[in-house]
Amino acid sequence: MINSIIVDTGSYIPTKIVPNSEFFNNEFYGEDGLRLSQPNEEIIRKFQEITGIESRRYVSDDLVASDIGFFAAKNAIESSGIDPETLDYIIVAHNFGDVRSDNRRSDFVPNLGARIKNKLGINNPKCIPKDLPFGCPGWLQGMIDADYFIRSGDAKRVLVIGTETLSRVCDPHDRDSMIYADGAGATILAPFESDSPVGILSHAVRSDTIKYSNLLWMGPSYNPNYPSNDLFLKMSGNVLYGYALDYVPGIIKEALDRAGLNLSDITKLCIHQANSKMDHGILANTCKIYGYTKGFLDKSLLPKKQTDATIGEIINKYGINDIPPDIMPMTISWLGNSSVATVPTLLDLLFKGKLNGHNLDKGNIAVIGAIGAGMAINGVVYKMPY
Repeated sequence: MINSIIVDTGSYIPTKIVPNSEFFNNEFYGEDGLRLSQPNEEIIRKFQEITGIESRRYVSDDLVASDIGFFAAKNAIESSGIDPETLDYIIVAHNFGDVRSDNRRSDFVPNLGARIKNKLGINNPKCIPKDLPFGCPGWLQGMIDADYFIRSGDAKRVLVIGTETLSRVCDPHDRDSMIYADGAGATILAPFESDSPVGILSHAVRSDTIKYSNLLWMGPSYNPNYPSNDLFLKMSGNVLYGYALDYVPGIIKEALDRAGLNLSDITKLCIHQANSKMDHGILANTCKIYGYTKGFLDKSLLPKKQTDATIGEIINKYGINDIPPDIMPMTISWLGNSSVATVPTLLDLLFKGKLNGHNLDKGNIAVIGAIGAGMAINGVVYKMPY
């Protein structure tokens, strides 16, 4: 049996730390072009409560998405010890190409895959670079595509990269822009022979463009006096939040069903780091599908009067000891939402034991899920090889 396994991972975490306090002096406007009446301290406090974001990372002015994608790829290659000339494909997920600090134009030519192949110094003409603009689930879709290449026998090694510089497309007058961040993550997939399935066991994908394709768009600044006609990333956050809670749990279950597994078989749930409250809601709704009606063992999801209770008291009262409290590792509080880079960065930290005690051991099973522009949702079930 041939399965696709993750040989190694890499990431690049930008060096510029931007705490929420950096936005205290911003002028925030609404979609109507009117300045928000609430004090910035209150706006930022509510933002942090909902998203869980305390800080985010931005790239330095001299770097673009292909640069940091190269850094993440080089990190993965060096960690694995493979010869980059043996790569058959380089798949690069992103949304805006290379956006430079001195302008906001998206540069896609040549594609980012070709740029990263060049930076890696790969001569092999059979190493094919391709880009995948798929919204936030782009890196995970790249993993699904790579799995097909490997299972078909068309490829032996595939490098999948997610890289983005959302700080370059942020409207400084839109409070939603505090969500966005920069970063890059990479994985190397290869075939693995075993008597029982390991690696990528299954996947599920859906897209809902008729009703939801307009939840993300490019538009002018909310500040009517903004000094240029630049376009910025805009989002219908409340509708997107509801879409995620309604449909991501179903994709998780579909992927698990295809693998013949139950939620109780899962060690980790690695969700796109878009919004802490949303991710916990996705987990709670997934638990409900499987009959865990009290949801996830997380104090923030319980009634406010229960938030001071100890974990033991909550277990005794609600009887929720089937779902481990550490099933869902999170990075959004300190890295923000870097779109296609959130999940591969999280996996790199997880695989290398750098994520607050989280780890994946041999035989452990993780579900990886993402949602984003399209509107697209995908999920992958992955079993660590023995």
